[in-house]
Amino acid sequence: MSENQISSKIIGACISVHKHLGPGLLESAYEVCLAYELQKLGLDVKRQQLLRVVYDEVKLDAGYKIDLLVENKVIVEVKSVNTLANIHMAQLLTYLKLMDKKLGLLVNFNTVKVVDGIRRVANGL
Repeated sequence: MSENQISSKIIGACISVHKHLGPGLLESAYEVCLAYELQKLGLDVKRQQLLRVVYDEVKLDAGYKIDLLVENKVIVEVKSVNTLANIHMAQLLTYLKLMDKKLGLLVNFNTVKVVDGIRRVANGL
């Protein structure tokens, strides 16, 4: 399955989670529900995947974790904020580069319509 096909399924799952929960909850609630919804679709989902920082050609554990890694191809960062900021997009792009992945989705569940809070971030896709 391609990154684009996976991202379509993720977006559909985000819509489903948002319809059930609505806005205003903590990121952790959306993350666990989204992971569950994606697993129901038969997708491989890893939560809180360790992200090692490569510095001076050495992989270091700096305590970073990505929210979701789907099918070992697409990174999903879950937010519940008033407004997505440029730094959120930059952070996801950095994660994509460090993990050598091509596509990430930044999802802000704290919106009236969750599709208005979804941003695709590509790294050489």
